[in-house]
Amino acid sequence: MSYKKRVYAALLMICLVAGVFVIGKSGMQMKAQQEQAQQESFLRRKKDTLRLWYTDESLTDYLNAAAVTYSEQNDIRVETVLVDDSEYVEAINEASLGRSDRPGPDLYLITNDCLEKAYLAGLATEITHRDMFRIDEYENRGAEAAVTYDRKVAAYPFYYEACALLYNKTYLEDYARLQLEAEADQVAGEAAQAEADEGNVEEEASGEEASHAFSEEEIARRAWECLPDTIEELEIFADSYNAPEQVEAVFKWDVSDILYNYSFSGDHLIVGGENGDDPDQIDIYNLETLQCLTTFQELNQFFSIETREVSYDSVMQDFLDGKIVFTVAGTEAVNRMARAQADGSFPYEYGFYSMPDMTEDLKSRSLSITTGIAVNGYTEFKEEANELAWFLVNDWTNGLNLQESTGKMPVYGFPNYDENHTFAASYNESMPIPKMMTTGNFWVQMEIAFTEIWEGGDVNALLKSLAEQVMSQVTGEEYTEEYIELPVEEVIEEEYTEEE
Repeated sequence: MSYKKRVYAALLMICLVAGVFVIGKSGMQMKAQQEQAQQESFLRRKKDTLRLWYTDESLTDYLNAAAVTYSEQNDIRVETVLVDDSEYVEAINEASLGRSDRPGPDLYLITNDCLEKAYLAGLATEITHRDMFRIDEYENRGAEAAVTYDRKVAAYPFYYEACALLYNKTYLEDYARLQLEAEADQVAGEAAQAEADEGNVEEEASGEEASHAFSEEEIARRAWECLPDTIEELEIFADSYNAPEQVEAVFKWDVSDILYNYSFSGDHLIVGGENGDDPDQIDIYNLETLQCLTTFQELNQFFSIETREVSYDSVMQDFLDGKIVFTVAGTEAVNRMARAQADGSFPYEYGFYSMPDMTEDLKSRSLSITTGIAVNGYTEFKEEANELAWFLVNDWTNGLNLQESTGKMPVYGFPNYDENHTFAASYNESMPIPKMMTTGNFWVQMEIAFTEIWEGGDVNALLKSLAEQVMSQVTGEEYTEEYIELPVEEVIEEEYTEEE
């Protein structure tokens, strides 16, 4: 399911289960519900059986194989249950309270934006291995922030979605070779001119242009240097690049999806703080974010893209067809590109690179979505459920490979086909999608704002309105932001004289 569809589904689910979560906050009622659930739901099973719920069908073979392996190693039966994701948390709640035809899960997969709902309803509990992020191989700021709620680690991070810059390495190396040749010709020309100025006309008249041979290492190094670290460098490349006939765009991406647009808002946009769970840490309307989104809007002058005519898949297909030099790709592109190169449908070299900053001073920051494994607060088998979850996130211990089997990017393990570990680095520094129910529709609103900004809307007015809507939801009363005036860049006029 796409992120956009998942957001709409989550909004619907919030409305449906709001009443349940209010009840879930009561300590006495929660205790009674837990006792009832244990009697009516979890005891309707064979002894020593763990139930794992999930919503993504592409995980079926992987989870079933992992369940068999774990069962054989630990003498405990693991039952995997594929569930419709339209009312997922509500279904977990109903089953856990014994109000469903099927028994509830002992543990389940859940995206980090739903953790507050699950935790407050008693459906997620602090994990046993909560010190995992203090172990060297598990140190990952992005993962820890994603699964932390109210200073408690409420799930085991399993796999994630994030973004990176995908580029055609063949095109970039061709460009680098031409640069090196042009520089060598210039040096040779200057040397020849110096010889001529000294009266050595024989060298000047020898005539033929020198041929230049550059090693693969020299070309690769120059191509790497050409990769853009800022939007300005990307624009300079676009201006100077002499594109092959088949190239239709230097830079093109899905400008209609917030997941691929978010980094252009910079790293000063704050919703919920570092862990995405603090309603006191919200800062949407600020000078730096205004400047970033103004720069984002100006990109339309260089890379004209119609929001209604692109999708992520159409852009990726254009890249595979050699029509694009740079694009913004999600984690699924790692496997997709490897397959395309292996079967010959992509006859080029490619690479991944970190998303460019807006300017040297305004840094970018990608959005990430983490799918974790939560242990149900209602289960009587918390210890066993924790051990199964711990087994699943340790991708390298169970003889399987999550990425190869499902295309999902594991939080831990050894990702394939990303030689510079670009996605892992992006995820580590990413902004985890917030967990707060009060800002649940923020991403829909922001996606709309991005589209209007891209199409020429008033950046200041749109961002101010978005911030006021969110703050009104959080505070429960009408909220007005103080207007921020963007500084006008001073244009220094150079004085020219007629004399040189």
